[in-house]
Amino acid sequence: MSTRREILALASGAALTAAVHPEPVFADGRDDGWVGTWAAAPTTVPPGTPLVLADQTVRQVAHISVGGDQVRLRLTNEFGDTPLRIGAVRVAIRAGAGASTDARPGTDRRVTFGGRAAVTVPAGAPLVSDPVSLPVPAGGDLLISIHLPERTPVTTLAAFAFQENAVAAGDVTGDRRIRPTATVTQYLFLSGVSVRGGGGTVVTLGDSITNGANTRTNANHRWPDHLAARFREARIPLGVANVGVSGNRLLHDPNPPAGSPAEAFAAYFAQSALRRFDRDVTAQPGATHLVVLLGVNDLGHPGTVAPLDETVGADDLIWGHRQLIARARQAGLRAYGATVLPFKGDTLGFYSPENERKRSALNQWIRSSGEYDGVIDFDAAVRDASDPQRLAAAYDSGDHLHPNDAGMAAMAAAVPLRLFRRP
Repeated sequence: MSTRREILALASGAALTAAVHPEPVFADGRDDGWVGTWAAAPTTVPPGTPLVLADQTVRQVAHISVGGDQVRLRLTNEFGDTPLRIGAVRVAIRAGAGASTDARPGTDRRVTFGGRAAVTVPAGAPLVSDPVSLPVPAGGDLLISIHLPERTPVTTLAAFAFQENAVAAGDVTGDRRIRPTATVTQYLFLSGVSVRGGGGTVVTLGDSITNGANTRTNANHRWPDHLAARFREARIPLGVANVGVSGNRLLHDPNPPAGSPAEAFAAYFAQSALRRFDRDVTAQPGATHLVVLLGVNDLGHPGTVAPLDETVGADDLIWGHRQLIARARQAGLRAYGATVLPFKGDTLGFYSPENERKRSALNQWIRSSGEYDGVIDFDAAVRDASDPQRLAAAYDSGDHLHPNDAGMAAMAAAVPLRLFRRP
């Protein structure tokens, strides 16, 4: 049987060291200075009966990286096959921390979409709100409350939020304090927050290690959260849009073997990075930089939660990374490659001497080829000095593949900030 940790297991990792090409570019004022300050990559749901909401409000917490004087939301029905009816949406600054869903008095605002407060999101589409005048503090939390007036199967979500979000009866979008009837650790129908202000957006594209597994819920200890905090401390005006997805692969979509336990959860792993790149990366407002940490699931999934005939070589992974580089540059982004973390002895069945050879070859290419605009050596930051094929014990969450909270902090601390400073 697969445990929850195994389901979350689909990671990648590495530590951050070098730079090849200094003098990064910054936002040039396109789209009137809007930048991404928070993101959650949407996925579909496994076969079976989805969560169904009816005349209920979902109140969700978004931890903001960079602040601004106005805010916009991006809702998503991109995996729905029927229109999504939205009765009302409101946004407020959160009061408190942790699991709190209380709004700060005086900050609640109505959100409209083309002037409409009630709106229908077409099947397969996102919806971007009108600007909302609300000063958003860097490093603060927003509450996004969405009322679903009709019977609504949840078909589009980010499956692993590492944040408790609340469900309450009726339309309580404008209430300062709500009475939850349920709690979900997912983001439902919400994929982005942007603000007017800041110098650009760093998009972090990855798997469960970037998504935040296995960090403490409600703590915002994902390595992109720590990186955003470093930006704020260093007065680097960049937002961070985290589009890591647990279980994500560079080259393949989820493909659980028929009859395997993975059929119950593999859909949460999202389309391949190559397939979702335009939606999750280049569509981010004000995107200027890309950080890529991908490859471990491509190595570990075949024979565990994917067919053996999807086994890849290091040359296949390098080819996929080259595609990401080409597409990033076509979109005007600087692309930084992060080395894949070690996973010897993992509890998920990913490790083998052959997979280690492939990981080593991929990391050597990332470090030495010069094809990325810069290198972030996560591997060097979190590996065991006495056995470099393993995570250091101080950074191991327990499955020998995912870093713990301290490991996430070590990863962010190893990022060379010169990659992101103005020339």
